[in-house]
Amino acid sequence: MHIVRIGDGSTKTHSAEAVGAKAANLARMAALGLPVPPAFVLPVDLCAAIVKHDPQARRRLDEGLAEGIAFLEEKTGTKLGDRRKPLLVSVRSGAARSMPGMLETVLDVGCTPAAIQGLVRVTGHPRFAWDCRRRFLESYGSVVLGLEEGLFARQLADIIAAEGKKDVTGLDNEALERLAESYRQIIDASGNLLPDDPMEQLQAAAQAVYRSWTSDRATTYRRLEHLEYLEGTAVTIQAMVFGNRGLSSGSGVAFSRDPSNGAAHPMIDVLFDAQGEDVVSGSRTPETEAALGRSLPQVAAQLSQTLTHLEQEFKDVQDVEFTIEQGRLWVLQTRSAKRTPLAALRIAIDLVKEGVIDPEQALLRLKGLDFDTLTSKRLARVSEAAGHGTGASAGVAVGRAAFDSANAARLAEGGQPVILLRPDTSTADVAGFAASAGIVTAIGGRTAHAALVARQMGKPCIVGCTMLRIDAAKRQAHLGEAVIGEGDWLSIDGAAGSIHLGQGQVVVDKPDAELAQVEEWRTASHKRKPHANKEALAAS
Repeated sequence: MHIVRIGDGSTKTHSAEAVGAKAANLARMAALGLPVPPAFVLPVDLCAAIVKHDPQARRRLDEGLAEGIAFLEEKTGTKLGDRRKPLLVSVRSGAARSMPGMLETVLDVGCTPAAIQGLVRVTGHPRFAWDCRRRFLESYGSVVLGLEEGLFARQLADIIAAEGKKDVTGLDNEALERLAESYRQIIDASGNLLPDDPMEQLQAAAQAVYRSWTSDRATTYRRLEHLEYLEGTAVTIQAMVFGNRGLSSGSGVAFSRDPSNGAAHPMIDVLFDAQGEDVVSGSRTPETEAALGRSLPQVAAQLSQTLTHLEQEFKDVQDVEFTIEQGRLWVLQTRSAKRTPLAALRIAIDLVKEGVIDPEQALLRLKGLDFDTLTSKRLARVSEAAGHGTGASAGVAVGRAAFDSANAARLAEGGQPVILLRPDTSTADVAGFAASAGIVTAIGGRTAHAALVARQMGKPCIVGCTMLRIDAAKRQAHLGEAVIGEGDWLSIDGAAGSIHLGQGQVVVDKPDAELAQVEEWRTASHKRKPHANKEALAAS
């Protein structure tokens, strides 16, 4: 079984088609000397065979996991599931092309009862240990065992209410221990077996990540993005670093430039005392780059330098996932950022001006854009904003309110523009995103996976609108004092983050200066090509 090791000192590059884009970029960052936790990769070519339950593929999988865990244990000086110095790992997907939030991840694998003792012993922090345990049980239960996520969410809500806390961050170690035990009971009651052997956990987690390739949302996303040619996903197993070890720790997502409007400054979302899924799932509303600068200025400066370094290395705007563990920055992923069409135009022009790429490269990147329809839009003749959130994807939209993906698709099929209103930014709503003119959510951040998908689709998106409360049973929403029924007209401004009642007027502006620059490049390119052809003929 051939595995790829990351963090073994190698500077070898790897094909995204073989190990997935995520792992290929991880290996590249490690070779650059950036702080990347050690990892190993099971290749893409195992995916189809694992999905088909091929016995030979299962044997290859087990061999690769055994070899890879031995490597991680040697690199970290820890042991998977150990009661003294435990190793915990993340099990992540990674196709050859980015599919943000569409495939599965299992975190904190190896967090057995014995490992809890080890985490307390090493850190002296029982709350942290039990937080890892409850996260593992929820992740394993929903992804590997296929249990409804709502079972865990309802149990969490009950304990938060019983403790009189606002959210999970207010629970102490005793409450988290009770929560973890209740999660274990949910799994037992389902008739599923939860192994306490950490290698069995790892084997099951890796198979579940491979199987997520065939999920409805992943299949729908590949169809919408014309990625049907992709052959499968790789699986990356990486030593866990912990953003949930107190307020000097955290997890976040950073863009080297604003992917919504193309502005040349970083855009960062961060949650302190949290793991990465808290940010990208859209289940919590994160803080911004200003909060990171105030709380951990040295980390903020290092992250800024890292973003610049990565943009220069990859010659494109980067979308970076990071973790901070007790004041130490770790980089977990980088990829080219999904961006709105207008941002793509402005970013390409800026990168040429800065000498990062040349005009020919810029034209290639802009090849898929329809310049005749490329516009910026603004609202006119609208009522005063009834609510505000955080602008996650620029643009404006006017449409009828829908509260789930099925009704959004139904209204759209009837020729009606739709504004999809949801409690959070779940990627399970990808079909509803495609049917909608714009998206609004009550919680979530600018860098949640679903906000990335909205930008890629060119849909205006507003997140973290705390005034929005959706009553699914009554098919209505409350926006502050206003009541919105399904089918009511709404107008949204994704840049300003404002939501207006009624049917506003959309004013369309053309980015004339930017389009003129592109036309100048095209003219210069056409002039060069005949000359190049003459030289080629002369040489022959």
